[in-house]
Amino acid sequence: MQDAKYIRRQRLKLILIFAIFAAPMVAAWGMVEFRIGIPDQHTAHGKVDVELPVLDEWPLTTVAVNDAEAWILAFDCAQQCEQRKDELWRLHRALGREAPRLTRLRIGGNPEPLPGETTSEWQQLPPWREDNSVWLLDPMGRPALAFDANVATKYVLDDIQHLLKVNPQ
Repeated sequence: MQDAKYIRRQRLKLILIFAIFAAPMVAAWGMVEFRIGIPDQHTAHGKVDVELPVLDEWPLTTVAVNDAEAWILAFDCAQQCEQRKDELWRLHRALGREAPRLTRLRIGGNPEPLPGETTSEWQQLPPWREDNSVWLLDPMGRPALAFDANVATKYVLDDIQHLLKVNPQ
């Protein structure tokens, strides 16, 4: 009688161990199959624009030189330039210890650069350009995100922080 109770208890323990290890797999399958607990929308505020050329192909007066480890925040300074460049300078400062991983490229406006910024002009206006747009380019000069002029700077900062987090040095 004692042996039968002992065997049943051991079998119950084994079944519980299997259930503990199988439960996460069953829960994950249920989440995927029934779309429970999975966000339906993306969190990026910028848009991925595969039509944009790499930075080396942009029609700029000066070639944007970039070290191989820094992301580039390029922005068109056609309207409200003083306000826009100040906002993006503050955004750069808000990155804190991650700030050296980002450089700013201002296209247009006053040729005098702010700290951490390079300036250039359009040789000719490309068809994909929009006034006051902001583009985030990876260290190789490939476009990662494009932001319209109406996207708030705090959302641009959120996307940059996320990209720097998921792309460690």
